[in-house]
Amino acid sequence: PYYVDINQNLFLEAYLHSSDPDLVLFLDSCVASPTPHNFTAVTYDIIRKGCVRDSTYTRYYSPYRHTVRFKFNAFQFLRYHPLVYLRCELVVCRAYDYSSRCYQGCSRRSRREASS
Repeated sequence: PYYVDINQNLFLEAYLHSSDPDLVLFLDSCVASPTPHNFTAVTYDIIRKGCVRDSTYTRYYSPYRHTVRFKFNAFQFLRYHPLVYLRCELVVCRAYDYSSRCYQGCSRRSRREASS
């Protein structure tokens, strides 16, 4: 556990350990929950499908394509839930593959199946 005060800046970094220099790391979603085992009932989206949902979120520059750095302000789910758990989903893509998820950015629309 990492103990912080409410509204304190939380700085995070995700790093892909790979010998392939042509990989890119993309933060697709980062969701908070008051419980470690349920990220569907009571949740708070920091990022969802590449779209920023928390106004305190800031992405930081990294000179490395395989590193993602960001911050947001600490919060809690009312008084009844003093702990907050994070689940972040990252995507790994080939560098310069502009059709990949890493280069699409915020994806607001959902994909639909084509019918005849």
